[in-house]
Amino acid sequence: MWHKPHRRRADIAASWQHAKTQFAAVVAERDQLKHELAQTQQELASARQSVHDLRGVIDEMLATRRACEMAEAELVRLYRERDIARARAAERDPALPLN
Repeated sequence: MWHKPHRRRADIAASWQHAKTQFAAVVAERDQLKHELAQTQQELASARQSVHDLRGVIDEMLATRRACEMAEAELVRLYRERDIARARAAERDPALPLN
C-alpha cells in the first residue's frame, strides 16, 4: 500500500547541455554589458570635455561682457566731462537774462 513515488531519472547529458547553454547566455550578456559600459564611459568622457569647453567659452563671454560694461561706463564719463568742458568754455551773453 505504501509505495515509493516514481522517481524520474535525471538525464545527465541533457542537464549538462542545458547548463552549458545557460552559461553561454550569461557570458554573452556579460560581454554585451561590458561593451555598453565602455561605450557609456566614452560618451561620458566626451560630455565632460564638452562641458569643460563650454565653461571656457562662457568665461570668455563673461569677460567680454564685463569689458563692454566698463567701456560703456567710461564712455558715459567722457561724455559728461565733454559736456562740462563745453559748458565752461561757452561764453555767456551778458545781454541775455540768466533764466
